[in-house]
Amino acid sequence: MIEAIRSDLFRIEVPLPDSPLKALNSYVIRSSQRNLIIDTGLNHDVCYEAMQAGLQQLDIDLARTDFFITHLHADHFGLISKLNTEMSLIYFNRPEAEIIEVQSGWEPMIAYAAQNGFPKNELRSTIEQHPGHKFSSEWVPELNILQDGDTIHIGAYHFKCVATSGHSMGHMCLYEPTQKIFVAGDHILIDITPNIQCWSDAQNPLGRYFDSLDRVYDLEVDLVLPGHRRLITDHRARIIQLKVHHKKRLGEILDILGSGDMSAFEVASKMSWDINCDSWEVFPPAQKWFAVGEAIAHLRYLEAKGRITRRIKGNLFRFAIN
Repeated sequence: MIEAIRSDLFRIEVPLPDSPLKALNSYVIRSSQRNLIIDTGLNHDVCYEAMQAGLQQLDIDLARTDFFITHLHADHFGLISKLNTEMSLIYFNRPEAEIIEVQSGWEPMIAYAAQNGFPKNELRSTIEQHPGHKFSSEWVPELNILQDGDTIHIGAYHFKCVATSGHSMGHMCLYEPTQKIFVAGDHILIDITPNIQCWSDAQNPLGRYFDSLDRVYDLEVDLVLPGHRRLITDHRARIIQLKVHHKKRLGEILDILGSGDMSAFEVASKMSWDINCDSWEVFPPAQKWFAVGEAIAHLRYLEAKGRITRRIKGNLFRFAIN
């Protein structure tokens, strides 16, 4: 599906097979000189065919097209290796470019998941089912790094980069102050909440996410272009809802820990999840990974606030109310 949003600004709905997200919103800005594509879809034949059909309908010449990728997750970054040309510039953020450069892969996250109670006999099969593992970019072209406050000029649109760490370490949005448009990636979504995961002791992604929501709250915005689902016309109301959601999650975790110390995996198994499964045991592997990562993010936030403590029992982290 293609939707005309504003003059020379379009949305291509890219199906995401077997994903509860259903589809990615890829945004295309046309101009007489260079075009810009914001986010691409998974490295999957269905996504590629949808993008190619949409770009053909919009008469987009990829040799005259640059790319802005909001963050590293495969549903946004995955197709870049197939869509970019030798003439394309790929705009990206520094923190996640460094993740690519280190090339440590999934191993540090797997080890951290095991420390947080994820059963070792499930880990490998879970990663094999993870869309970020199955449908990532085949190779990474040269990236043009943008910092917070940098600008991109495409036709009548003059975007300012806004760093919004939280959903991912280097997540970056675009703000058009004259037309009051905010390209949100996965920072603000309308009827689902962005997944905030943590896979390192060096991070407090939920704390950063709250800070990033506060940064965006005061912007003058008439229209939010999110990475998934419907467009948003009242970003401040949605930000308040997102913060309330996570604060309820924090309260739920404190209630769960009231019955004794637990690993993050055990906490996740007792949390409420909006997924059609009869029990934690039958969660799809990828969704179980996302759930544990979100539980860790909330536990790390509570730990940083001094509400809970962590100790090591055997080789596992155990959390308890302080």
